[in-house]
Amino acid sequence: MSTARNPTAGNSVAVVTGAARGFGREIARRLVARGHRVLITDLDAGAVTATAGELGVAAVPADARVPADHARVAAAAAELGPVGVWVNNAGVLRAGRAWEQPEEDVTLQVEVNLLGVVHGSRAAVEAMREHGGHLLNIASMSSHGPVPGLAVYAATKAAVLSFTTSLQGELAIAGVPVRAHALCPDAADTALVRDEQESPDTALLFSQRSLLTPTAVADAAMGLLDGRRIVRSIPGYRSGAMRIAGALPRVGLPVLARLRAQGDRRRVAGS
Repeated sequence: MSTARNPTAGNSVAVVTGAARGFGREIARRLVARGHRVLITDLDAGAVTATAGELGVAAVPADARVPADHARVAAAAAELGPVGVWVNNAGVLRAGRAWEQPEEDVTLQVEVNLLGVVHGSRAAVEAMREHGGHLLNIASMSSHGPVPGLAVYAATKAAVLSFTTSLQGELAIAGVPVRAHALCPDAADTALVRDEQESPDTALLFSQRSLLTPTAVADAAMGLLDGRRIVRSIPGYRSGAMRIAGALPRVGLPVLARLRAQGDRRRVAGS
């Protein structure tokens, strides 16, 4: 079985995609505090440059949908030193019924959320396969079950979870010393969620007691990078309910409908 080095040891290079704001920025902040040389990426060149200045890290504007951009990021990171951590965080969310969403929104979510993780993971494994490291893919609580109103988004995140666990199996069989992890956070108070808050189809996101904070998600990310655990969902109690809804949709979907109504009240109150 593959054995990855502890990414907290030494000052290896850490790459974080989609890090101009939200989860990515907070994860990058913690990696800096741990002594890593950090390189962050984002499609928004101005925002990623500003965040890099704030954190004192390197920045490369990049599009997660483009394999060549991941290769370019990996090359830039290698110039800083051996890559020991790679976090595929870039993601997008568009609310709406699957049959009503514009084609470009469907395509965007699939290309960024799923293909971006696949392309990024391939680049990460190539960068770390000789000396070892940790690959962290940001999935979602929606990876575990149905999310009416966010069907396309949920499908991409379920695929990220499946891809990551399957990839870990491939790495272990091949004896490649890279450890793959998937973090599945519930909805958080980020621009990703707030930008879609006006849509009733985001109601399930607001059905939890309170939105997670980016700092809580970043803390959970560090916990995964510190160990051998492959998947972690936060908060844990929500993942159990989602798994039941996924395994028994005839039972789970009516329950989710009630949670949606509860979440819609919180969505409106918090807007």
